[in-house]
Amino acid sequence: MNEFVDSHAHIYLNKFKEDLSDVLERSFEHGVNRIYMPNIDHTSIDDMMEVESKYPNNCFSMMGLHPCSVQKGFEKELYLVEEWLGKRDFVAIGEIGTDLYWDKTYWEEQKEAFKIQVEWAKEYKLPLVIHCRESIDETIELLEAVKNDELTGVFHCFSGDLEQARKIIDLGFYLGFGGVATFKNGGLDAVIPHIGLDHILLETDSPYLAPVPHRGKRNEPAYIPVIAKRVATLKEMPLDEIAAKTTANALILFGQK
Repeated sequence: MNEFVDSHAHIYLNKFKEDLSDVLERSFEHGVNRIYMPNIDHTSIDDMMEVESKYPNNCFSMMGLHPCSVQKGFEKELYLVEEWLGKRDFVAIGEIGTDLYWDKTYWEEQKEAFKIQVEWAKEYKLPLVIHCRESIDETIELLEAVKNDELTGVFHCFSGDLEQARKIIDLGFYLGFGGVATFKNGGLDAVIPHIGLDHILLETDSPYLAPVPHRGKRNEPAYIPVIAKRVATLKEMPLDEIAAKTTANALILFGQK
């Protein structure tokens, strides 16, 4: 059986509260044995840590502040992130970034929170997991201003164009492809064929953005092979090659290889 990684899944959320053990059993049955969990804010830390404690060989925590949680008084949230980074090891700083889809009110605060967390990534030598909904160009520009040779990470749930993808790769970052790759009008059929496999991670962003034919339902890590098959089709490559390389990429990025 092919081995896969889900590089981005919020499996600690309430939508999985009643059947998480079943969700993970399905995940493992489909060869998805490693799941990387991005933090959101102070409300998600305990639940995320609980999942990790129950499945320490399969579920791995990140620490960061999601841009949609950057509001007035966001400094308090960042103090907590900083405190946790000093307490124990995490696989990444995330989920951080920018978001101009839901609310533009705290745009300046989002940029400040992003810059602060990038500096922590440099300090702790951790990768960044970046959210950039409706703000890819702005986030690339922010990253270009603070980048050094050691900084790396992934632009998760990438849905941009080929030019943006190449800029991200030039910065030394991966592209995270998920359910959008399977959408008829997702646009990634014009991008994925031209991206080297060395630069690709697979993700679900569970419980969001389930791939076709599950679109509109709750997403879960067991659907990673569906996304992988779509990538294999678009790249005209064997599925086992997609599985092996994207798994290796994730292990390298998150310091587990």
